[in-house]
Amino acid sequence: METIRIIDAKDHVDQEVKIGVWLTDKRSSGKIAFLQLRDGTGFFQGVVVKSDVAEEVFELAKKLRQETSFYVTGVIHQDDRSHFGYEIEVSAIEVLGESEDFPITPKEHGIEFLLDHRHLWLRSRRPFAIMKIRNEIIDASYRFFKQEGFIKMDPPILTGTAPEGTTELFETDYFDNPAYLSQSGQLYMEAGAMAFGKVFSFGPTFRAEKSKTRRHLTEFWMIEPEMAFMHQEESLQVQERYVSYLVQSVLDNCQYELKLIDRDPEILEKYTHLPYPRISYDEAIELCQEGGFDIKWGDDFGSPEETYISDQFEQPVFVLDYPKQIKPFYMKEAQDRDNVYVCADLLAPEGYGEIIGGSERAVDYNQMKAEMEKEGMNLEDYDWYLDLRRYGSVPHSGFGMGLERAITWICHLDHLREAIPFPRMINRLKP
Repeated sequence: METIRIIDAKDHVDQEVKIGVWLTDKRSSGKIAFLQLRDGTGFFQGVVVKSDVAEEVFELAKKLRQETSFYVTGVIHQDDRSHFGYEIEVSAIEVLGESEDFPITPKEHGIEFLLDHRHLWLRSRRPFAIMKIRNEIIDASYRFFKQEGFIKMDPPILTGTAPEGTTELFETDYFDNPAYLSQSGQLYMEAGAMAFGKVFSFGPTFRAEKSKTRRHLTEFWMIEPEMAFMHQEESLQVQERYVSYLVQSVLDNCQYELKLIDRDPEILEKYTHLPYPRISYDEAIELCQEGGFDIKWGDDFGSPEETYISDQFEQPVFVLDYPKQIKPFYMKEAQDRDNVYVCADLLAPEGYGEIIGGSERAVDYNQMKAEMEKEGMNLEDYDWYLDLRRYGSVPHSGFGMGLERAITWICHLDHLREAIPFPRMINRLKP
């Protein structure tokens, strides 16, 4: 008899198999016990018919408690009534680990309770589906950048300076010197691009911003590509191909998980069509003003404005060329305007706001040095970064995508905290 996983049930219809499972729920009548089972690859039902099994097997099935682990033996059958499509007719049960008074029951629980028990909540259908989609997006990211000719580089997590000159950093003692948890790997990716042409990083980043909005975490994951010999329009094309590729990969490989979270695949399918629309920051300001927002040129967009802008389009939309005063120093100044940078944010539809920020980078040594001095930055801290403009500077562009923001949009979640296994927020450091 073969030992299989639930996900492999389709290949063993009408065959007797053995599966290691946990019990998520059960119900029984006098003659049949229905066991809801999971094994980490999927959820399906085990049916125990009293007349078809030994008496002790049926009695054991009725007594099993939620999250008890056991081996189940039986025959796989097709079951068109379920999301999964298959079930197992149970003939034997071998208990491995007892479970009593599991805290997360099938009833409703508040979000704080669930987050306090996140280590156990991950076993439930919804977080299971979201984490599987997260894994698919990570895997698809590696596939995409490999086929586009990138190599992966790993920037340091401990840094001596802030990439964007912010004070919202987590500081730590580094052998009697101050160091900071990285808020971005971008500056190091620029060094990588000058060595290898096209590089990307994929790793954790940290922001000490004291925000409680649904779009903020203090620890999250970023994908940050950087490309030498590339101008902004070419970078935008890479960005939209990347996002479209991620959505298509989820559609191709996560239909079961999309069903578990009730995400309509037809809505996602629209986001695979290219190109994505583009509007200027100037046009976006006018759009918001016409929509009744109290906003003027030079202001940054908040969540309500981003939602309103994206609601005017059926696809993700690029907002181009922001004012210099609301963007970091390393961006290239527009050729025909000295008050805007050549940059873009990609706003996701359905009210999810910015998921990508990117720009063409400044290449002129004197211009960058002047911008840094104007912002009061210590040039000695950034001498290595200025070296990239001293020795063979070339046009180059890059962007950063917040992994959890992309997952939140693709899965249509209410908050980023569901998009990461163990969320870190200003009021949460455990489990």
